[in-house]
Amino acid sequence: MAKNVTFTALSAFPIKEATMFAEVIIPLALPKNYTWSVPSEMQDRIQPGIRVEVILGKHKKYAGIVKRLFKEAPTGFSPKPLMNILDTDPLINPQQIALWDWIAKYYLCSEGEVMQAAVPANLKLSSESVLIWNEEQDESYSDLNDEEFIIAEALELKKELRLSEVQQLLDSSKIYPIIKKLIDRRICYVWEELIEKYQEKKQTYILLHPKYAIEENLAALLNNWGKAPKQMELLLSYLYLLKTEGEVIQSELLKKSNASVTQLKGLIDKGILSVQKRSVSRIAAYTQEININIQLSTTQTRAFSQVQEAFESKQVCLLHGVTASGKTQIYIQLIEEYIKQNKQVLYLLPEIALTSQIIRRLQLHFGNKIGIYHSKFNANERVEIWNKIKTGELKAVLGARSSLLLPFCDLGLIIADEEHDASYKQQDPAPRYHARDTAIYYAGLFHAKVLLGSATPSIETYYNCQQQKYALVTLSERYGAAELPKMELADFKNRVETPNGITVFTESLLSCMEKTLQENKQIILFQNRRGYSPYLLCETCGWIPHCEHCDVTLTYHKSKHKLSCHYCGSTYPVVSTCAACGSHHFIQKNFGTEKIEEQVLEIFPDAKVARMDYDSVKGKNAHDSLIKQFEQQRIDILVGTQMVVKGLDFEHVNLVGIVDADGILNFTDFRVNERAFQLMEQVSGRAGRKNADGKVIIQVSNLKHPVLQFVKDHDYYQLYKFEIDNRKQFNYPPFTRLIRINFKHKEKHIAEEASNVFSNGIKSLLGNYMMGPSQPVVDRIRNQYIWEILLKIPKDNRVIHQSKIAIQQQSIILQTNKRYRSVHIITDVDPN
Repeated sequence: MAKNVTFTALSAFPIKEATMFAEVIIPLALPKNYTWSVPSEMQDRIQPGIRVEVILGKHKKYAGIVKRLFKEAPTGFSPKPLMNILDTDPLINPQQIALWDWIAKYYLCSEGEVMQAAVPANLKLSSESVLIWNEEQDESYSDLNDEEFIIAEALELKKELRLSEVQQLLDSSKIYPIIKKLIDRRICYVWEELIEKYQEKKQTYILLHPKYAIEENLAALLNNWGKAPKQMELLLSYLYLLKTEGEVIQSELLKKSNASVTQLKGLIDKGILSVQKRSVSRIAAYTQEININIQLSTTQTRAFSQVQEAFESKQVCLLHGVTASGKTQIYIQLIEEYIKQNKQVLYLLPEIALTSQIIRRLQLHFGNKIGIYHSKFNANERVEIWNKIKTGELKAVLGARSSLLLPFCDLGLIIADEEHDASYKQQDPAPRYHARDTAIYYAGLFHAKVLLGSATPSIETYYNCQQQKYALVTLSERYGAAELPKMELADFKNRVETPNGITVFTESLLSCMEKTLQENKQIILFQNRRGYSPYLLCETCGWIPHCEHCDVTLTYHKSKHKLSCHYCGSTYPVVSTCAACGSHHFIQKNFGTEKIEEQVLEIFPDAKVARMDYDSVKGKNAHDSLIKQFEQQRIDILVGTQMVVKGLDFEHVNLVGIVDADGILNFTDFRVNERAFQLMEQVSGRAGRKNADGKVIIQVSNLKHPVLQFVKDHDYYQLYKFEIDNRKQFNYPPFTRLIRINFKHKEKHIAEEASNVFSNGIKSLLGNYMMGPSQPVVDRIRNQYIWEILLKIPKDNRVIHQSKIAIQQQSIILQTNKRYRSVHIITDVDPN
């Protein structure tokens, strides 16, 4: 990889007709990729997938990736030459190039946006301004002031200076007027230098001089030791670590011996010890041995065989297994099969929260042949994982959505666990891809297989199974003969009242919690809202505090004593005076996880209670730490949001309480019944997983909601039949494709006008499929007003293709109009 290099100006290239051209992807949202010419001296080294240095505009430099090479000169413009080749080997492989192209076309974004999402930050070079001495200048320094003269003289000596160096020389941050004067006088010019940000991790090892490896020499040294007792103590600590650890790291030696660097230097100066710097991996190493020591049940063995048979005729198979049926054990067996074939495996999970528990299980079986990749990794760690996957050193990867964009070299299998989960869909920024659907395309490029796993599959996936597009394998019983938990509905209107007011609990849930704690079992309480209270209400006039930047109410967080907007993150002091009537009397309406945690502690003061939500679980290892505590029964009651729902396996949980099911059942979305069933069934699946009678209590006001019966009976198929009939009647997926187009602007009338102009432009072609323009439920976020159009397009590839072309063309037409140039158009294909 290229290191810090200063490059010559464009004029240094010989001017001659180019014979080769490169289409280059740069990390910008350009409507199409730009073309550069390839100088003759680079033509034998350039290849697709390699990084190159290019200039766009007058001076802006980028590290782009070559998509393709060709010999026919582009028409309409004269391409600039490439500046430099930054790699000896391609950064991405042909399958990734094809994947980026597909994502851009299918999800209506640019390949630059895909590159921005896919490539680790430390492999995307950054530019830093550099002052370059102008060798051709012949000006005198007579009219320069002292500061200008200092910089001019330094430039003449060093030939180049970074802005940070200029600041140090002048001991001042106000350097721009000085730089401008020097540029105007042609003493120097500004250049943008590309800086490689990835740095290898170095570790300092301490070595024993070879002559003291001979036992007699070492004994003589120790027996004839004179003064310097601290150096003797340090040497003895070194010998101990050498014997127990094999290698000695400087930091560990100093910690063990409680010695200083100066004392260590004394031993180095005497020639007894020496120092060696080595490059080391940031990725934790585990045993190399593969150790598969699980026993599949008869049902699991049958399912495993059925999956293998299905892969003989189908690329995609759905493993529909009830909660705690042992799907993970089948995944492990499949991973072993593909690693034995020297193939790579990608194991996708929808949430980072899930990876910590499963990675521990997988590392027991696969050692360091499996890696982990998600957004909590730092930039340098991501580069190292990227390189290990590209070279094939890592055979299996466990990761969230972004791991799908890694450069696999020989992919054999993708497992998408909890395939129904909405977290697989990227929201902002672009590319707004769905990891499950993208995984199926990516696997096809390698002729690899895809296993989708879920206890509550998405309606679209199950429909594809019914249409014979995907294979279907069913696991209908829990592992180890455990029973599915008993479901009980409790009327939320009959909550228990204490001296402190009405609680969030019914008598039924409280009595079951008390009994469970007496049996030394654990409890999970699920509420789909974080914070203490979703909104405050003026008792006199009904005024509710809203965010200044978004059209949403503010959530009260008691631990911070702040009001917070969950859309833009703004925080406000707690309101004590009504803005409308001046009253000082406010009441808290509804409740979040914070309030549940507080009431649990009041009612069960001896219980160990913890909360798992976005506010309480932050940092790279916070999820793992909390999950380990719960696994080790150091927590009795875990209160949480969706983080506690998805795929976590806890042995001692006997009771799950869904505190407010009304909040799940009352969203305005065509997927509301499907999502409600999935959430309730998934969270209930945490109960009674290990040969115990689990129980789930659902607190709800509308006891007759049709979905509740499906949940009580654990009957996914009845939910599917109920939903598929409604989807067909109202023309929703899987019978159509949805495309949502949002128009955002700081002025409401501009956003509305733009949406109307856009809809009129596509009405002749897509009018029969169009809903809107209209305002969404939340019509202002971060001071941007929103209008939207929803397209329900028939599942006809020709119509879908024409629709996407029309959307792209109309977007370009709209933004050529000066009035709407600042309108942000967001196209979301297959929105959640």
